[in-house]
Amino acid sequence: MTSPQTSADISSLPWLDRDHCILAFNERVLDWAHRDDVPLLERLRYLCIVSSNLDEFFEVRAAPHLTAALAGERKGLYTVASFEALSVAAHRLVERQYALFNDELMPAFARQGIELVSHGERTAPQKRWVDDYFERQVRPLLVPVGLDPAHPFPQIANKSLNFIVRLGGKDAFGRENEIAIVKVPRVLPRLIRMPAKVSGGKTLFVSLSSVIRAHLQDLFPGREVGQFSQFRVTRHSDLAVDEDDVRNLRTALRVGLQHRHYGQAVRVEVSSGCSEFLAHFLLQQFALPPVALYRVSGPVNLVRLQQLIDLVDAPQLKFPRYTASFPAGLNVNEPIVDQLRRGDVLIHQPFESFDGVLAFLREAVDDPDVLAIKQTIYRTGNESALMDLLREAVRRGKEVMAVVELKARFDEEANINWAEQLESIGAQVVYGVVGLKTHAKMLLVTRREGRALVRYAHLSTGNYNPSTARLYTDLSYLTADPKLTADVEAIFVHLASQTRLPRLNCVLMAPFHLHRRLIEKIDVLGEAAARGLPARIVLKMNALTDEQLMHALVRAGRHGAHIDLIIRGACMLPPGLPGWTDNIRVRSVVGRFLEHSRVFYLRAGSEEELFLSSADWMNRNMLRRIELAWPVTDPVLRQRIVDECLVAYLHDDRDAWELQSDGRYEPVRSRRGSKGHGAQQALMARHGVRAIPQEPAWT
Repeated sequence: MTSPQTSADISSLPWLDRDHCILAFNERVLDWAHRDDVPLLERLRYLCIVSSNLDEFFEVRAAPHLTAALAGERKGLYTVASFEALSVAAHRLVERQYALFNDELMPAFARQGIELVSHGERTAPQKRWVDDYFERQVRPLLVPVGLDPAHPFPQIANKSLNFIVRLGGKDAFGRENEIAIVKVPRVLPRLIRMPAKVSGGKTLFVSLSSVIRAHLQDLFPGREVGQFSQFRVTRHSDLAVDEDDVRNLRTALRVGLQHRHYGQAVRVEVSSGCSEFLAHFLLQQFALPPVALYRVSGPVNLVRLQQLIDLVDAPQLKFPRYTASFPAGLNVNEPIVDQLRRGDVLIHQPFESFDGVLAFLREAVDDPDVLAIKQTIYRTGNESALMDLLREAVRRGKEVMAVVELKARFDEEANINWAEQLESIGAQVVYGVVGLKTHAKMLLVTRREGRALVRYAHLSTGNYNPSTARLYTDLSYLTADPKLTADVEAIFVHLASQTRLPRLNCVLMAPFHLHRRLIEKIDVLGEAAARGLPARIVLKMNALTDEQLMHALVRAGRHGAHIDLIIRGACMLPPGLPGWTDNIRVRSVVGRFLEHSRVFYLRAGSEEELFLSSADWMNRNMLRRIELAWPVTDPVLRQRIVDECLVAYLHDDRDAWELQSDGRYEPVRSRRGSKGHGAQQALMARHGVRAIPQEPAWT
């Protein structure tokens, strides 16, 4: 055990860089695209996931670094150096993606008779078919824009496909305007499957970009097409709305959504063969430095290759479908409220089906004794059986209150639409608290039983989204516990009325006391370790970046507490630093499903606590969001959570990575062989029903 140091000493501990941690997570995702034990179409899917993640990274995280670099900032969190270092890491990741795409995946697909055929590889019949497709389906939607003083560089939407062309000769008016832009409509499919009559028994595709590239000359009759390149710009897309200065947040967000596609440019992707002249021209137009230019050997948008996965009918090239069992804690032949009176129920998604949550809400909607339903809505998707049930509840005369988080990133429009639909039929819709995102996931049902009103609640670490509930690991908790449900009721009243929050029985809530209480609990555990008591902390979450919580963990570890952190994504706490974090281990599990559950386990001597939560340990979650953590007191359920969510992941030697003190992640399997125990595989075997062809993995 190391001797305790002062807080001043701990404050000098160098944290790992958050943005580099995010890129490191994508390196781990990309590893699945390299793995030979992963079916071929799934390997492509993971490649696409990395591209999608990188798009969001640039849309959300890159702008401060870029702005600082353009301003020449040398001090602070965002500087010239931070932008350059981030660019080096991003370029390296992109290069790895395209090397994998070209050198491994495309040859492997070709061996399966699945090919993406370029213009130079097409046979004469294939070229005739592509010519016909271009004339019928593509050309009518293209409007080339020649640039001159009357035709300035057009507005280029975020992540849209475009071509830039350098022309020779003169236009119809005798002028030598040499640059033209061709914007490609989003409605056109990015991959087109060629018909059997020209495929020679294979499954052949052409990309839309190659179709247009082959016909650029047709778009500029009388001009010579010289240099050209496809290009794609990524823009800063995080909506910024001053909530204190708007009368109607929903209206303000709708206006903001209209401008999201045209925010600050942060990255330009071009073909690898793009000339220096055209590359320089694009960088000037978007006011970007050279390092913001990404040359790629293939489609500038790998995300769109997901279409190939959907278009290829080859179940043997996908994961066997996993069909989740109905939750073991629920009896389909007995009302759920009767079961909850006997005890709480845990649902481990996606190994157990989200249908248990839908069954709980459906029963409440159908039950004439249910008077009120209250629910938070963060991410539900554009189509949702759960939202349909809420609307049916309103039609049946029940009091329905929905706390809709309008600022759920990239789900703003869907949530605005749901809010308007619910309001239009008489539901009470509120938008939470100004300045705070409502990230807590809770559903409360109030039922008349005799002369009393009895509450039943559902709390979750995940979203009320039936689609992602099949792809993300989360924990759902159904309860009739009077203290816990009273807390949920008090929180709903607080969100609606914004009156002072009463003292809660057992729920820890951000931004009021979750942060402080977690630090207190860790410090108490550390003090117990200093007295010689065995002390243990195991935390599972998506990210750990809050400095005060990391300080508390370091203090506890230096007192002798043994700490295991299972952090899927960004973790800024470096483990294994001599004299600092010797007692802290960090691992990340990246699997077939996206790890999403949050579990906090603390034990000192014989006293143990276990909390489930909606919150990661990030500053924003603790201080700028409505978040919940609630205790699990049932010893059977608590042990099940420990076994399935903590022990299984600590022993995973198939999909786990261990964080090193310098920020590198090492795969556990590299030391123990490629085969081993995978936590997700074990849970699928425990809870699954049967194996049939697979649905898409998480994105």
